[in-house]
Amino acid sequence: MSETDRAGVALRQRNTAESVARSAGITSIAVLASRVTGLAREMALARLFGAGAANDAFLLAFRIPNLTRDLFAEGALSSAFVPTFVEYLQKKSRADAAYLANLVATAIIVIVGAVCLLGMAFAPQLVSTLAPGFHQVPGKFDMAVRMTRIMSPFLLLVALAAQVMGILNACGRFALPALSSSMFNVGSLVCGLLIGRVFGPQIGITPIEGMAWGVMCGGALQLFAQVPSLVREGFLFRPTLNFDHPGLIYIAKLMGPAILGNAAVQINVMVNSNFASQINDPVTGFNGPVTWLGCAFRFMQLPLGLFGVAIGGATLPAISRAAANGDMDDFRRTLSQSLGLVFLLTIPSSAGLLVIGDAIIGSLFEGGQFRAYDTQQTAAALAWFAAGLVGYAALKILVPAFYALKDSKTPMYISLASIATNYFIVSTMTGATSFGHAGLALSTAAVAITGALLQFAMLRHRVGGIYGRALFSSVMKITFATAIMSFGIWGAEWLATTWMPAGRGRYLLTLAMALPTGVGLYYFVCRSLKIEEMDLAVTALAKPLERLRARIR
Repeated sequence: MSETDRAGVALRQRNTAESVARSAGITSIAVLASRVTGLAREMALARLFGAGAANDAFLLAFRIPNLTRDLFAEGALSSAFVPTFVEYLQKKSRADAAYLANLVATAIIVIVGAVCLLGMAFAPQLVSTLAPGFHQVPGKFDMAVRMTRIMSPFLLLVALAAQVMGILNACGRFALPALSSSMFNVGSLVCGLLIGRVFGPQIGITPIEGMAWGVMCGGALQLFAQVPSLVREGFLFRPTLNFDHPGLIYIAKLMGPAILGNAAVQINVMVNSNFASQINDPVTGFNGPVTWLGCAFRFMQLPLGLFGVAIGGATLPAISRAAANGDMDDFRRTLSQSLGLVFLLTIPSSAGLLVIGDAIIGSLFEGGQFRAYDTQQTAAALAWFAAGLVGYAALKILVPAFYALKDSKTPMYISLASIATNYFIVSTMTGATSFGHAGLALSTAAVAITGALLQFAMLRHRVGGIYGRALFSSVMKITFATAIMSFGIWGAEWLATTWMPAGRGRYLLTLAMALPTGVGLYYFVCRSLKIEEMDLAVTALAKPLERLRARIR
């Protein structure tokens, strides 16, 4: 290969990396808005209902369709549909791709609609299976059943929203699909408060049931907010049934293993909720552990969504195009750079949540019905969830990479092994009881890290390497920079503890001192060590901000 050809290849690879980073940056900003509005929603629930029976019941009822959404809509469907849709756009015509999209949408309406009806019919059995401990508190089981029936159709709305998001991402549109989650959070909170607090007393709906109806309103808003962009791209929904279409058959074949391949984290969280519902806490009894785990997992999802989901969503179309074109070197390099970017952002995030998780939770949630004890217990779970953050985020990159290679079985086998391992740990070892709900979070984190390592090893073998030496070098530098950052954060927390008595003032002072100290130290050390991924991260953030400034002017 001549010098000119090598220079051209290097330029294309650099452009691909920067394109993925820019797309991830746009998505991250949108996801940040989503996570912030999601936290506002969680804060309202915590302040209004505390870690009591009503909030436990709501979170369990919401987790049932939410689990199915993660497994089916935003997991298996996206992983199977996006690579196939991209291949149709690349190798066939836009009309063929539109026809495939209509087939998939119609199948979703028929099949997922039937699943929603079954969920409503068998709500008592679902709640009994997933939270047998709810029978221990009078009225808690019945509340969970009613809200499960209210929120079951949410799955259909988000399944269609996930398909629309996949189409828009394949067309290079990332901002609005990512912002649609913010619309869900705002819509569900506003509508929930209106229905439960304003109109509920007149129509016999309790405040917590109003929040369940708010979830339905938010799901509808998440879907229909994306439709105008879909129309502008030239895709109009027309009901179409053709179960013999090769594209639909191929997606269906991928989705079976893909559901299990994406299942590990979500099913493990649900299994742990089952065990948490049976924990008899010495202070709160059977109320609290489900809410503590739910709130802690929500905090862990902030960096997971900002970095893992955003980078994974931006990477999937790029590696799908590379795989469709047979350019495996581009596939390997893009995957390696995306993993490096994930590690750059999630390793320090994990350390930050470990060190100042109690200050983050206390400053946002503590107050009203959410007490200092709830803050302590939620922080204990968050510490262990955070330990697995890198594994969770890496899976968002690695699992779709197998689907881009048309391999859905490997992630499925690893996921099944992870689910079995988690169940074995929490059901037979003392950690699930002696460590309480925190032991459940530890088990989930350990399984996520193990699953990510196995996925990485097998994918590396499958594609003949993922630039592992360069990636390992970056991880070592990132870990060193994170250690320096952690000492700085710990010092800031120690000063805040010395200067301020316990309470929200101390939490806020800790955050005000620790966050800028940690970010500044981390950035300085990464720049000093010349970590390449930092350039990509700056590109990811700078380009969207430049566009925003240009629009404001």
